[in-house]
Amino acid sequence: MKTKTIIWIICFIALLAYTGLVFAQTATPSAMKTVKLPTGQEVFDISGEWDVLIENYGEKAYFGTYPNVAQITIRESDGSFHAVRMKANPPQSPRPAGSLIMVGELDKNGITKLDVVAPEKTPSTWKISENGNKINVDAPNKARLTFTRK
Repeated sequence: MKTKTIIWIICFIALLAYTGLVFAQTATPSAMKTVKLPTGQEVFDISGEWDVLIENYGEKAYFGTYPNVAQITIRESDGSFHAVRMKANPPQSPRPAGSLIMVGELDKNGITKLDVVAPEKTPSTWKISENGNKINVDAPNKARLTFTRK
């Protein structure tokens, strides 16, 4: 009787541990939301409205830190994208609503190329959160942008 109870307890604990591991798995880039373009190409879906925190540093530090909102649109013909400011920047950084904030290229695993536009294109680095709802962008010696999906 004691042996059967111990075996059942071990099985129950193993089941709990397995269930915990299954629910603890995080999303990988290939598990993130994608969209299929009319061309048949499947790309990582970053389209939509995003809150943006712009932190200028280095040679652009005098522009300061301020929030904005961006609308990201994916071009269906080639999987490239662009982000447009929905609000004008504050007076110290005069960029009007409707102007580009970044452009880039996508594939099904995420961003493959990204340039911040301020006003010239600056090749930039990026990191996408595991769930695809946050993108950290760094335009070296100019600005850090944090995009958070609305």
